[in-house]
Amino acid sequence: MNEHANKQQTTNHRIIQIDAIKTILEQCPDILPIACGGGGIPVSRIPSNPRTLTGVEAVIDKDACGAKLAAELDADGFIILTDGGGIWQNFGKPNAREMKKASPEYLEGTKAGKNFPGSMGPKIQAAIDFVNNSKSPNAWAAIGDLRDVSKIFNNEEGTLVMKDVKGEGVVWREQKAEPSPPKQSKEPHKSG
Repeated sequence: MNEHANKQQTTNHRIIQIDAIKTILEQCPDILPIACGGGGIPVSRIPSNPRTLTGVEAVIDKDACGAKLAAELDADGFIILTDGGGIWQNFGKPNAREMKKASPEYLEGTKAGKNFPGSMGPKIQAAIDFVNNSKSPNAWAAIGDLRDVSKIFNNEEGTLVMKDVKGEGVVWREQKAEPSPPKQSKEPHKSG
């Protein structure tokens, strides 16, 4: 990794318009501001004139940006909606199972999502970062399917990430019984 790339990774990342977002939330409770949806626009301050911003070549991860925004707003929770549900072990395999609850420590220890760096990996890391960086000891993050958003709040669907998960740091969802295949009749099919 070259010196420039290494310097870029250690730069202080901020949401520049956080005060505007806070003002909207405080002054206009009926308005829901949309922020960090595309990750934002990457900019940097010009050293000779720190009040001036210039665009830079970079990618801002929307999940990481959302986690940072939620932490800066002192949010109690942070929800990441997907098109594939919560966090799974052995996703796509016959022995796959979904986590109901997991601690950041468990997720980091098992390297959950590391095999999917372009999809679930950043979402899991954002959930971990929010819970670990929140000022609230009861902070939680949830990852789940967009179609299940109302059930995610009650932990009926998706995965809840929180600091205090008893036991090994993970609770697994009960396996949903798969419907049994239709019984085959021994008589030939009759059509009429």
